[in-house]
Amino acid sequence: MPDTLTPACAATRDWVEGFVVAHNVCPFARRELVAESIRFVEVSAAQWEPALQALVVECRRLDASAAIETTLLVLRSGLEDFDDYLDFLAVAEALLVEQGYEGTYQLASFHPDYCFDGAEQDDPANFTNRSPWPMLHLLREAGLEHALTHYPDPEAIPERNIERMRQLGSERLAAELAALRPPRRD
Repeated sequence: MPDTLTPACAATRDWVEGFVVAHNVCPFARRELVAESIRFVEVSAAQWEPALQALVVECRRLDASAAIETTLLVLRSGLEDFDDYLDFLAVAEALLVEQGYEGTYQLASFHPDYCFDGAEQDDPANFTNRSPWPMLHLLREAGLEHALTHYPDPEAIPERNIERMRQLGSERLAAELAALRPPRRD
């Protein structure tokens, strides 16, 4: 998108390109990155209400602009603890339903300490959802459905990603993620 990116958003864009696309974690990310149809927005999450309002504003922006396929809300300050982030995510998902966006948009979740339920913290598979900062990925359901219908064996994507992350190993993945995140300013 033509907007000037904050340092956190620029680092997030670098993560999308240098990690997500480079490791093909999302086989659809490259197309959207090249098309510049990903919007990057930095939001303070120190107080939940304004952060949740920003989520609704981004839904409305997607409603109004077909040129934006997806938005990454970079949640700066306030959700560093993964459990707090999960609580916030649950409220955000409920808000999308309350606002009538169920079936229109969905949220994908990313956090620096992401850990799948039942997984060990050091399992490399967790890196499929680890990011420089806590974030919400707001996706158009229609765009996702379209992409999945034109991708061979989309059900295999998660298993392929897990296998790839485990091949690379936690140490290498942690170093790659750390290199993409500039020093904290808060």
